[in-house]
Amino acid sequence: MTPLDMPLDTPVPADSLLARLAAERGAFADAYMLKFPRTVTLAEFVEAFYTTRLFKVERALIALFGRPSSDAMARAVAQGEGERLAVWTIEARRPDELLMHEDSGATRSWFKAEAGAAGTTLWFGSAVVPRRREPGGEPRFGRVFHALLGFHRWYSRALLKAAARRLG
Repeated sequence: MTPLDMPLDTPVPADSLLARLAAERGAFADAYMLKFPRTVTLAEFVEAFYTTRLFKVERALIALFGRPSSDAMARAVAQGEGERLAVWTIEARRPDELLMHEDSGATRSWFKAEAGAAGTTLWFGSAVVPRRREPGGEPRFGRVFHALLGFHRWYSRALLKAAARRLG
């Protein structure tokens, strides 16, 4: 990969499923994008993401808590033939977007494959729905959220980069 292929922090696209969730629920949301030099479908992207070696480490850790998953489950979710992978369930889907929620309802994962003339823009993002609010109604995120935010940002970029390598 060239430096131009490195995942970039970017604002959440205003018309996306992730932006809608953030607006409706007052969630923290972030997005990362990467320009990929060929056409990639959403199904290809999601399957590649969930079957990377890096993500398989996360899947193995989750399996220790009784929520196993497989590449076949990842493929089924990616192709719209399954609803669930480990602790994630499909919440919303568009032809080029997928929004999944994990079992507690506190976090979301978002994918978008946006075709263009020079290839595909791959997007990955997350949302954290606040469990508490300030007296004025503003979202309140706890210490764990703030402590893990730096790792989350690094890990999100690493996952997107790993998916692009798998697609490449």
